Amino acid sequence: MASNKAHHATGFAAGVIAAAVVARVGGGGSFHIGVLLSFIAGVAGSTAPDWLEVAWWSRARRLWITHRTLTHWGVGWVALLVGSYHWLGHSVYAAAAFGFACGGVMHLLADWPNPLGVPWVAARHSLNLWNSGRCDLIVVAGSWVAAWFVSEHVWLHGVSVLRFLRVG
Repeated sequence: MASNKAHHATGFAAGVIAAAVVARVGGGGSFHIGVLLSFIAGVAGSTAPDWLEVAWWSRARRLWITHRTLTHWGVGWVALLVGSYHWLGHSVYAAAAFGFACGGVMHLLADWPNPLGVPWVAARHSLNLWNSGRCDLIVVAGSWVAAWFVSEHVWLHGVSVLRFLRVG
């Protein structure tokens, strides 16, 4: 499990990715409300697998299901991602759902290197690279590199900054 700070940092990267995809597909709607909603939902979705486990309706606020089970299920998050992508441009709610799913998938990717793993399809799978809270910088940097490449392709139309630095 990545730390809470790492999930927030990767969530902003997920929000940038979601906003870029929504802008590219044209699901932003008038005044690009969908782009803004997808960004905000991406940030919220990055912590959703953890806060969805909390029984908010009880005073104790304990977990209503075991940690890293249903709310961390990869098939559900990917299904939401694909389904909402399909509806981009048809509903502004699809942009928010897409951003939320981007954040959720980013959360799972951040938890995957941990020995506890993530239930992608049926059983938990782990990359078993490091323990909880360790190497958060690698996870955060990786998410922001992905956000850079996606947003560069969308907003800079693939014109890399490195092309401007080329000599000759």
